[in-house]
Amino acid sequence: MIEIKVPELAESITEGTVASWLKQPGDQVEKGEAIVELETDKVNIEVPADESGVLEEQLAGEGDTVQVGQVIARLGSGSGGGTAVATKTKTEAPAETAPAPAEPKVETLEEAKKVERREEHVASPGKGPIATPAARKLAREKGIDLAAIQTNDPMGRINVHDVTSHNTAPAPKQEAPKAPAATPQPAASGKEEERIKMTRRRQTIANRLVEVQQTAAMLTTFNEIDMSAVMALRKRRQEKFVKDNDVKLGFMSFFTKAAVAALKRMPYLNAEIQGNEIVLKKYYDIGIAVSAPDGLVVPVVREADRKNFGEIEKDILHLADKARNNKLGLSDLTGGTFTITNGGVFGSLLSTPILNGPQVAILGMHSIQLRPIAIDADTMENRPMMYVALSYDHRIVDGREAVTFLKHIKDMIEDPEQLLFEA
Repeated sequence: MIEIKVPELAESITEGTVASWLKQPGDQVEKGEAIVELETDKVNIEVPADESGVLEEQLAGEGDTVQVGQVIARLGSGSGGGTAVATKTKTEAPAETAPAPAEPKVETLEEAKKVERREEHVASPGKGPIATPAARKLAREKGIDLAAIQTNDPMGRINVHDVTSHNTAPAPKQEAPKAPAATPQPAASGKEEERIKMTRRRQTIANRLVEVQQTAAMLTTFNEIDMSAVMALRKRRQEKFVKDNDVKLGFMSFFTKAAVAALKRMPYLNAEIQGNEIVLKKYYDIGIAVSAPDGLVVPVVREADRKNFGEIEKDILHLADKARNNKLGLSDLTGGTFTITNGGVFGSLLSTPILNGPQVAILGMHSIQLRPIAIDADTMENRPMMYVALSYDHRIVDGREAVTFLKHIKDMIEDPEQLLFEA
């Protein structure tokens, strides 16, 4: 019997939640194949099998909290399907069966094993209705709940025929809408409500945001930026930039480069508090807030001071794609020194971003809007303007430093050629 345990997740993470089982009892599992997906505070992790075998037992259900080192499943050494039988036939000694007819015998053996697999399932302590692996697989593919399938088997076992019949029979389909009707619970007022359990990541986000507000002396300062010069530069250089870098020139790379330059001038914004000490970071790993399916995540662009515009845009695109597909690793999310968030992509005109602890500052970008701007005492022009916000920890960052930092950002974005001369 092979035990599947929760692996070491990260230095600061000791538990996770079972997000989904990728294999069901009776399924054949190959060495290195993912069995279950765990959700942690930061990322989702797939747990692979160390050896090949048949999943015999799930010891935790979806939504359960599990600890590092906890046994969550057990594998048997048998085979659970046609593929496994074929492998066994080819690798074992030829005394059991002649090698010549091995190919055609795969399906014959598979048919012969059906009864054995059914019996294995009767004795299996796995959760849910008793069903053959083939029936479970077909039900998953068709999106059918095994609990809704009726079977004529005297021992209550569900087979492929039962699943196929359920899929084609009109009667169960007519009854199906009745089940969801019982899900919403009436409130005390008699009005309908729906309760949704918070994901582990959403709980972590909520706890950390509250923690930051309770432990940091957070304050926000604002400014506005004329985006005319950057927009004109992007328009002139976009075609060549895409040709050279295979990625579009966005606004985020300009703000990342400007932030790095401003942080070098105002080092206390690139720091954190540890006990009674201030740790000034001499490197510039910039976190870029990205909206992912399960909530906001902040992957990090490493050594942003050493990268050009093309490299920064590629990193941001790559990290955002990983975030939206739940493919971020812990190394993508840890160690940032400063964060940039762009609420403008969702239409935000102005906001006060919350610190991404233990960092002491975060820059917020917003929507670009045409607004009338006084050019001089006699002239008004419509200019593309963006409000920017800098939230900072007043414990170590003074108002003078914060306002000056934001002024540096404004100056460099309004005259982007300055970024060429920043070390």
